[in-house]
Amino acid sequence: MLKRTLVGLIRSQETTGENAKEPELKTKHYKLSKDKLWEEVVSTLKKLKGYTILHEVQSVGEIVVEKRTAFGRTQDITLTLFRITPLESAIDIYSASRGSLGDLGSNYRNIIEIYKHLDKKLAPYKL
Repeated sequence: MLKRTLVGLIRSQETTGENAKEPELKTKHYKLSKDKLWEEVVSTLKKLKGYTILHEVQSVGEIVVEKRTAFGRTQDITLTLFRITPLESAIDIYSASRGSLGDLGSNYRNIIEIYKHLDKKLAPYKL
């Protein structure tokens, strides 16, 4: 965690992906249709304290969420849901802080927190 804080001194964004170097930042796959995954993700995000859903485009599979830090900074988080097969879908997350200074690792922690809640709720469907 100290490493993420130090990297966060100069970096103000974090993203997940299939080729991420760190295992916790890899794309999450679930054995659910994209529509069912969408419903589960939106309901989970609505229950998360401190997160506000700003924009949803189900046809594209994009959800934009905002979070305010304790210091008043705003972080924009974009969740992208995409279909792999008719019964398998995946989620990637991009989190960025507004402003020019680093985030001290808070975008990394946002991604980990969202994935933790989704994995808990969707445990039977995780691949």
